[in-house]
Amino acid sequence: MRPLTIIFDLDDTLYLERDYVRSGFAAVGDWLEQETGVGGFSASCQRLFDAGRRSRIFQKALVLHSIDPDPTLVELLIGVYRSHSPAINLAPDAARYLETRRRTSLPSGLITDGPCGTQQRKVHALGIAEQLDLLVYTDALAPGCGKPHPRAFEVTEAWAAPTGLPLAYVADNPTKDFLTPRQRGWLSVQVARPERVHLARAPNAAYEAQATISSLDELEPCLQRLQSQQQPAEARRDAARSDAFA
Repeated sequence: MRPLTIIFDLDDTLYLERDYVRSGFAAVGDWLEQETGVGGFSASCQRLFDAGRRSRIFQKALVLHSIDPDPTLVELLIGVYRSHSPAINLAPDAARYLETRRRTSLPSGLITDGPCGTQQRKVHALGIAEQLDLLVYTDALAPGCGKPHPRAFEVTEAWAAPTGLPLAYVADNPTKDFLTPRQRGWLSVQVARPERVHLARAPNAAYEAQATISSLDELEPCLQRLQSQQQPAEARRDAARSDAFA
């Protein structure tokens, strides 16, 4: 099988996003207690999150603490959440895979959505900048360039072109991660960690990854299977083109 250039997503692919959420709630709770004397706010946010709430958590938690959920205050809390230095670690399987990958000298990179500063702080906390050859923050490209917009994938293709190696995108969210790379001929693999935050299904088959794994320990055999399935299809296309000019 040909070597691949592997590009990763970040959240819930290389680490558990819920760990970042917990870290952010702790930072917000500390800030609010320092500013107002109100304690227990982070625990209230965490209970709401654990119960399945994924929006307006700060507003609801403020009400639970008898604090007016004034939009200005909510924006301050969001700012603290996004700008804090996160206490997060690579998933053990991701740490193993990245270390093994680094020893091969094969190119690897990252495409990640989210506020650029926030994502950069995550990368710094995880210590992966030195393990990856390319870091693409979609928020830094231009407004509206978050996935599935093609711009980040175009940037990556231009960077990868000199190697001539095929590309694979490894990510978690089928509502946005796989549509564009599949359209552009990349291999695509979903990491469906049981503890992941986003459990939404793909809107239709075009959004689905070509394969699904639960751990990066499964990635290499999965990519080998995808390549072996791809080769007969490419051979059939080549044969059809030859017949057309016979």
